[in-house]
Amino acid sequence: MATLPGKEAAAQVFPADFVWGVSTSAYQIEGAVAEGGRGPSIWDRRCRTKGGVGDGSNGDVACDHYHRFGEDIALMRDIGVDAYRFSVAWPRVLPRGRGAVNQVGLDFYDRLIDGVLEAGITPWLTLYHWDLPQALDDLGGWTNRDCAGWYADYAALVARRFGDRVKRFATFNEFSVFTLFGYAIDWAAPGVTDRMAHLKAIHHVNLAHGFGVDVLRSLVPGASIGAIHNRQIVLPEGGREENMAAAALLDEHWNRAFPDPQLLGYYPPQIAEAIEPFVVAGDMARICRPVDWFGLNHYGPIFAKADATQVWGFGWGETPAGTPDYGVGWPIFPDAFRDELIGLTKRYGVPIYVTENGCGGDRDKPDADGRVIDTHRIKYLEVYHRALREALAGGADVRGYFVWSLLDNFEWGAGYGQRFGLIHVDFETLKRTPKASAAWYRDLIVNLRPLEK
Repeated sequence: MATLPGKEAAAQVFPADFVWGVSTSAYQIEGAVAEGGRGPSIWDRRCRTKGGVGDGSNGDVACDHYHRFGEDIALMRDIGVDAYRFSVAWPRVLPRGRGAVNQVGLDFYDRLIDGVLEAGITPWLTLYHWDLPQALDDLGGWTNRDCAGWYADYAALVARRFGDRVKRFATFNEFSVFTLFGYAIDWAAPGVTDRMAHLKAIHHVNLAHGFGVDVLRSLVPGASIGAIHNRQIVLPEGGREENMAAAALLDEHWNRAFPDPQLLGYYPPQIAEAIEPFVVAGDMARICRPVDWFGLNHYGPIFAKADATQVWGFGWGETPAGTPDYGVGWPIFPDAFRDELIGLTKRYGVPIYVTENGCGGDRDKPDADGRVIDTHRIKYLEVYHRALREALAGGADVRGYFVWSLLDNFEWGAGYGQRFGLIHVDFETLKRTPKASAAWYRDLIVNLRPLEK
């Protein structure tokens, strides 16, 4: 375990009000999918589609956070985090996505938010983390322009109910992932592979973001509003020329299709040309709304290759042999994290919160003494925190950092085969066990938090 920086050194780099947090999402941890009036989501259907999830599992129980949230709040308090980023499940509060409101679902989030606040932790609420109500998908989902309006109505419901206690809101989590993997590459719900459907989804989700910002701004006094984007450097597989065009196009879809129109007012060039038929007068102004912060989810680089079998002609390439991975299982490029943070500050000019960073693994198991010694995760966090400090020293305007994730959980298409949590979850008994990385993160927070905080 590396030596942590001293308080004097930390004070020279980290702002006094720097936020330390953890992140989760509703479908990945809540379970109780058929309880309390919740309606089905596109992920409930995906999990019941043959081949939809690698291990054939589902989120029916997940971590059972719906019943065990008090225990999970206590674990966060023990780690010492300032903030908890979670998402509201749209189908739990609006079972059919619109119309009749489910008071039981709203009551659950009341209890969760009140519990988080009582623990001295600030709630950060994400409105959409991939679980579109199935009833709306039956009407076309994000390919239907009306979905932006349905989202605005949902955002208004959440704002009115929780805005007296919650002031930190994210409109969406990882726009590019759920649209690309849901509408162009069949890796996520709803499992569509169609270029026109993908373009419509991109534009309608961007419109929904703009509507959401305006709704939150009008209904929540003092709201601090942002959106959460996944961004990783995209490199051509093998550095080969035939893969360069694929990498450039994937970069537009992965890194720029959402933050550019939302913060700069225009789509990147190749997407702009393709998406033009779906853009109505006034749309770009509705999308480009003032926000207070930029949420960055960052893990590792992507290697792209030309692939004529894919909708857009690009696919995921192979990692070069010998690339360092510290036992994590994917390439580790901490310098790319540092450069991303500095580049985002220059490009978009808004404060940054790292809303997800962390690593998975399939070997996080209790030893004979019941301890979970996840050395690979600690090593990953060490090198990425070193890069974070370098970014701050290099002028990046970073205001906070959230680990993904608080708990081992349902990891979408990977099911339960990948464990990202600081807390180990036995998915048979649902017992929670803090890993060595939870203690490491606790010590980091204590060491970097100003004495007077």
